[in-house]
Amino acid sequence: MIEMTIDSIRVSLMNYQRVVILKEKDTERYLPIWIGAAEADAIAVKLQSFSVPRPLTHDLLQSVIDVLGSTVDSVIVSDLKNDTFYARIILNVDGGQVEVDSRPSDALALAVRAEVPIYTEEVVLDKAGIFLDKETGKPISGGGKVASAEGDSEEISEEEKKKLSAFYDFINTLDLDDFDKRKS
Repeated sequence: MIEMTIDSIRVSLMNYQRVVILKEKDTERYLPIWIGAAEADAIAVKLQSFSVPRPLTHDLLQSVIDVLGSTVDSVIVSDLKNDTFYARIILNVDGGQVEVDSRPSDALALAVRAEVPIYTEEVVLDKAGIFLDKETGKPISGGGKVASAEGDSEEISEEEKKKLSAFYDFINTLDLDDFDKRKS
């Protein structure tokens, strides 16, 4: 598993959908995940320390976990199948750990509230992770290969290229000059 941070939440100029950009903690590899507007707002509210008059859904979930005597240990973006990301929330319960299936957006919204690590399985980064060209800020496609953090690469199929093209198209519409300017 690879530790990630939330780099930013962006809005596509093409379709106004939200995407959360995760960044690998120790490299310049990014993982864009499309999320709903409500979940994007829930993540942004907490990251920006914005006060809301009533608890949001993810605040409620965190409160329920606390009241039951459990804690959130971490969240994991665990898989990518048929263009759908999967996640798991790892809870500490009665001296053991319990894994709960989740959408990545909900897991991330809970992670920022619980202030716990975010991880991604290597296979997910191999399928959907991108590196950015340092000069142009554009995604590096690798000529039909997905590069890993170790520098080796793996062939990807034409079908996978088509599926990932939406991410590349979206990333190409972003203004990447402010990637280093985290909004907090």
